[in-house]
Amino acid sequence: MARKDDREQRRREIAEALLRVAGTGGLHAATMRAVAAEAGVSLHLVQHYFTTKEQLMAFALEHLVARMADRLKGRFAATGSSPREVIEAVLVEALPTDPQSRTFHLIYTSYAVLAMTDPALAALPFLAAPDAMEEFIAGQLGKAGVAEPRLEAVALLAMSAGLGSGVLAGQRSADDALAALRHQLDRLCPS
Repeated sequence: MARKDDREQRRREIAEALLRVAGTGGLHAATMRAVAAEAGVSLHLVQHYFTTKEQLMAFALEHLVARMADRLKGRFAATGSSPREVIEAVLVEALPTDPQSRTFHLIYTSYAVLAMTDPALAALPFLAAPDAMEEFIAGQLGKAGVAEPRLEAVALLAMSAGLGSGVLAGQRSADDALAALRHQLDRLCPS
């Protein structure tokens, strides 16, 4: 059993190296050789765990989504349980307001754009996470008595994604993006 745990730990370490490389230089910079160098291992070892770059990228994406889920659990534990507080926690986590969320937003958006032209990435079920988030937010909006909760969830998530891209591009500050999200939430779910 320990051998399997060691293998999974090594795969996670390599995935973390990919995320560091892609978080600073973009996905195009995350070559197998660059990931190996960042992880402090040989290219051969990376290839032992991931035969192709596509396998490495798929595993890293799953790892990235799992990290986001862990951060959300932490946010939920630190916040109230009203639908408004829960929705705000989700949307705040989705904005690039710190180094980890910046890396998440940058890489996840890059994966989504790359999947538009890469059939191997497009076949991955990574769109399940945004669909689940939409379902979750719609449920919270329904609990808050918001009319058309599905439509409002779509609008909130699209707004959050656009604001996040604006923060990454330097169009606006993270504080301005948070203020815009909170303004929209105030409209939908007054305190």
